[in-house]
Amino acid sequence: MEVMYQAYPDYEDSFIDLLGDVPRHWSLSKLAYVLRLQAGYAFPSDSFGDEEGMPIVRMNNIFSGEINLSEAVKVPIAFVRDEFLLKEHDVIMGMSGSIENLAIVKKQQLPCAINQRVGRFQCDLTKILNSFMFYFAQTTYFKEKIFLLATGTAQLNISSEQIESLKFALPSIAEQLKIIMFLDHETAKIDTLIEKQQQLIKLLKEKRQAVISHAVTKGLNPTAPMRDSGVGWLGEVPEHWVVSRIKNVTNKIVDGPHFSPKYHDEGYMFISARNIKVDRWSLDDAKYVSEADFNEFNKRVRPELGDVLLTKGGTTGVARAVDLDFPFQVWVHVAVLKTIQTMIDPFYLAYVLNGTACYEQSQQYTFGATNNDLGLSRIAKILFARPPMNEQRELRLQLDNDCKRFDTLITKGISSIGLMQERRTALISAAVTGKIDVRNWQAPQPSNKSNNNYKEVAA
Repeated sequence: MEVMYQAYPDYEDSFIDLLGDVPRHWSLSKLAYVLRLQAGYAFPSDSFGDEEGMPIVRMNNIFSGEINLSEAVKVPIAFVRDEFLLKEHDVIMGMSGSIENLAIVKKQQLPCAINQRVGRFQCDLTKILNSFMFYFAQTTYFKEKIFLLATGTAQLNISSEQIESLKFALPSIAEQLKIIMFLDHETAKIDTLIEKQQQLIKLLKEKRQAVISHAVTKGLNPTAPMRDSGVGWLGEVPEHWVVSRIKNVTNKIVDGPHFSPKYHDEGYMFISARNIKVDRWSLDDAKYVSEADFNEFNKRVRPELGDVLLTKGGTTGVARAVDLDFPFQVWVHVAVLKTIQTMIDPFYLAYVLNGTACYEQSQQYTFGATNNDLGLSRIAKILFARPPMNEQRELRLQLDNDCKRFDTLITKGISSIGLMQERRTALISAAVTGKIDVRNWQAPQPSNKSNNNYKEVAA
């Protein structure tokens, strides 16, 4: 990291792997000496669903340092023992799955309790403050250590004992307070910039969507005669366009196998709904199947150039034309649309399906309370306005150019956020592990992002 702050005047070797030199006046310790990591309670699944009950914090309720209880499951209050109730300023972390997930509890989120996959740091406030632990758990050092200690392949797991065994360097309570004040102020500034960039990306995506939607329902000629399509989602369309259903421009609509095959480290790529995005393929976490399974699945459908893939399970209604130059297969949550290419350009059809009119139809046709499904017969019914082939190609080229400009700006925004997040982590790591000295730091004005954890010091 590019250090803007001065270092401490005197360091010594910690002899702790990955930690390096630490301020000489800091004490070397183990987490076990200053806190206890308490795992939550294994609430029985048949206790979930009490609308008047207690919200339970699970892994999917922890995100970006915050707890989101808007979709939390609830259990009858009688099931909740006092020892698993959270308190204001408690620091919690994931212990199974996304073990890097962290949050600090705010008063407005109470009352709530933790389940067995979430741990709570019970800090001895005469030795370590909750907010200092919260920042320490965000350091590169802590993250690298827990990933080295964790076990499991498909899902990482870590125990209280493994985390409590972690060695680290600890400043005094007074110095912890100074570090907390510094990081509250500095991370608030970074978070504000990240939020502004996220809002810009959101606006760019909305504009991109609007440009696509307008082009595939109104065309490129603003003076073209229009007519009422007779379809509420479409409104007026150029009078020479033909209102069609997806079934009119496809030979076949088929999904992948209705079961999860055995996955392998290599073989043939097996694409699911999560791998298909409006603006790109997202294949980093794609699964692989054996050649035997690939050949068997080909008997049902073989995806190829000229096809359009449409997500039909989980997140539904996202389309992408196939331009992959290698053989692959798809799961049940993906529909393969075999296009009639004398009637429809597959890349143009993908734009059409991602437009607002078709997307709204796909959402209306998506059924299921817990497992969303957009059935094949319902996909076939989706209505759109079809221009002549030469106009489809013109529209596709124009949309390719327009979307490329939006995608370039969005990519730059995402990259900027990534750099700011790296900067945030580096700043936290430098302050909490003693690489910079902030004891003389003064806030230019009162911080707006104080965790109010200065009350934590034990009386």
